[in-house]
Amino acid sequence: MDETTIGDLMTEPVLTAEQDNRAVDVAGAMAEAGINSVVVIDESCRPLGILTSTDYVGLTADGVNPHETTVSQLMTGSVVTATRDESVIAAAATMDSNNIGHLPVVDDDGQVTGILTGTDLTTFLASKT
Repeated sequence: MDETTIGDLMTEPVLTAEQDNRAVDVAGAMAEAGINSVVVIDESCRPLGILTSTDYVGLTADGVNPHETTVSQLMTGSVVTATRDESVIAAAATMDSNNIGHLPVVDDDGQVTGILTGTDLTTFLASKT
């Protein structure tokens, strides 16, 4: 059985946003960083939600103005998290059972330290063949 942990594969640091940030500003930061998600955090760096490129597709489809919309209005609020010492196999199962493509990683205090994505898992699996 593979002993690889989330900490071995996760991206750190992770791009975060505050819930009152404008959607347009966060979209620009995501585009500049070349990433598809941000973790929305509170003042203690604990996750409140996640915002993905898919959420922006919905915003566009609904005709919502990103200049007048905050991240908290778009984010998925019930965020599933993991810790860096959990196995990649457990992470994949968590992501599958929750139908999510991004798994924020938190430390013992619940603060966001990184993120594991479906792309990270795909790259890992491809390296095993």
